Amino acid sequence: MNSLVIILIAMVVLVAGYVFYGRWLAKKWGIDEKAKTPAFTHEDGEDFVPSSKFTVFSHQFSSIAGAGPVTGPILASVFGWVPVLLWLLIGGLFFGAVQDFGALYASVKNEGKSMGMIIEKYIGKTGRKLFMLFCWLFTLLVIAAFTDMVAGTFVGTGLEDASVAYANGSAASISMLFIVVAVIFGLIQKKLGKMNEWVKAVVAIGLLVVMFAVGMHLPIYASKTAWIYIIMAYLFLASVMPMWLLMQPRDYMTTFMLLGMIIGAVLGVVVAHPDMELNAFNGFQVGNSSLFPTLFVTIACGAVSGFHSLVSSGTSSKTI
Repeated sequence: MNSLVIILIAMVVLVAGYVFYGRWLAKKWGIDEKAKTPAFTHEDGEDFVPSSKFTVFSHQFSSIAGAGPVTGPILASVFGWVPVLLWLLIGGLFFGAVQDFGALYASVKNEGKSMGMIIEKYIGKTGRKLFMLFCWLFTLLVIAAFTDMVAGTFVGTGLEDASVAYANGSAASISMLFIVVAVIFGLIQKKLGKMNEWVKAVVAIGLLVVMFAVGMHLPIYASKTAWIYIIMAYLFLASVMPMWLLMQPRDYMTTFMLLGMIIGAVLGVVVAHPDMELNAFNGFQVGNSSLFPTLFVTIACGAVSGFHSLVSSGTSSKTI
């Protein structure tokens, strides 16, 4: 099948799901757009911060659009592209999107409480303790895996290929600058107050361009061990700093990069529209792997990840 047809099918399904299914859920749950949300009733300038629609979208989108949604489908494509596409569309709409939306809705309706506190309210303390244990183990695994992966990507020392060392060093430099620039962007917004969305977008894109230009000219070279310590320090700071100072401006700028990559990929398909070279379906058993649960486990990282509910109830609900 031609790749352009696949893109069009995906766009139609996702847009229809958002317009019809999303609207039905909002009506079914009785969402009142005029109601005061916890961001206003509990505003504290740190976690509870009323934010614009695009800022809330940026944080939610950037927080869940990590490596999982990319690597999952690639790993699962060994079974064929049809199972992957069906799971991304059906799973994304009727499992992942509903999970995100439901967690966000539940948190907003319960004074911005996180999922653990909501479970305690409706199930009990034992349920909350079990959920928190799961969250701790889950995030520990995610932090360990992604820290190792990112640190390995940033390594620029001891490599025989100079071009790879430069690419890794530049990526590290840009990423470190990203943190600094995000804090600066957050301080700018705090100082100026409510900024016009178009002005804020232009400032964010301008900072991104400068960040990339400087980072590519000044690569940072360090060992993997050093990067592991640096990344762990960043994770700690990101977890304790106010939302408006790092997480929101970081995710706001990240969204423009992600949207740029998506738009570039779609334009590439429109211009080249190559045929899908993978087989449509390779069977339920490929080598030592079975379609289930392999397909579910790999793509669930993007379509149905439990991490999404933590983002929806832990941070997004306090800014909407």
